[in-house]
Amino acid sequence: MNWYLQSGKESDVVTSTRIRFARNIQGFKFNLKTKTEIDKLKNKIKENAPSIGYGLKYLELKDMDDITKMSLVEKNLVSAEYVLNKNETGAILINDEENICIMINDDDHVKIQVFSSGLELENTLNYAIELDQKIEEILGYATNKKYGYLTSLPTNCGTGLKASVMVHLPALEKIRNIDKVFYTINNFGVNILGAYGQDDINNRNIYQISNKRTLGITEQEIIENIKIVANKLVEQERKARKFLAKDTIDLEDTIYRSYGILKNCRKISLDESQKLISNIKMGTDLGILKELNDSKIQKLILYTKPASMQKYLGEQYEPLERDIKRSEVVKQIMEEK
Repeated sequence: MNWYLQSGKESDVVTSTRIRFARNIQGFKFNLKTKTEIDKLKNKIKENAPSIGYGLKYLELKDMDDITKMSLVEKNLVSAEYVLNKNETGAILINDEENICIMINDDDHVKIQVFSSGLELENTLNYAIELDQKIEEILGYATNKKYGYLTSLPTNCGTGLKASVMVHLPALEKIRNIDKVFYTINNFGVNILGAYGQDDINNRNIYQISNKRTLGITEQEIIENIKIVANKLVEQERKARKFLAKDTIDLEDTIYRSYGILKNCRKISLDESQKLISNIKMGTDLGILKELNDSKIQKLILYTKPASMQKYLGEQYEPLERDIKRSEVVKQIMEEK
């Protein structure tokens, strides 16, 4: 089973962990512009993919259909900006489990990404370091004794490490305490984004927390800092859920109304479905909603998104049809044995 359909440590609040290394290959200019330069870089990586191992397959963005590309975005394996800006010149290395996805020819030559479900910062980092060292051994990186790994953006220099966790904070949203909590954790030097970037903030109760600094700080210090913030958010979100649970009828009503709409609707938009799924995930995590389990919740979260839903059904649909099909997918998943 793919990592994004599983639950892990603290997954009632922390849904996923990502470790990303920004790297540039020795002997190539940064920010490649010409087709000749870009093709040379991609060919070098493609030729060496078998030696890197890990079951990685080389895929060009231009050879993928739009739904496949957008499904990668919906799983947070690549950014929407990457697909948009590098549609003709981008490529990825990805394994079958999809817990490794390396973006090629982004603002850096390679963005090595390793994913885990739940809060798994140390284990994910160790796995990413192992992969990173293997690639460095085969391809060679641009480095500097003083500044560490060299990147096209100064903000990525040094370790080149971006550690991030995705967190689900519906209770803090409902008691309107989210801004206060975010103000507090800002002192730890973190970025707070929506699930798909800054424009997605305050949407669906999902937030991405990552480190700001990569230079003058060790990988272990970055991980420890993100872990402190993640644990603080877990603590605050669970407190907020306990507070909401004091008014048992009101909370149960919200959760079961959401469940009822999802189970009985004949069409539903992406936005509405994600908000309702957020409620029933909280209900399942709290043990209030017994009708569902973690596995079904993870499927609902993913397969109600447009591209992933169409991949799941094996068909393409117009926007209105998608709202109808989404309701059918929800019922199908809910009724699985």
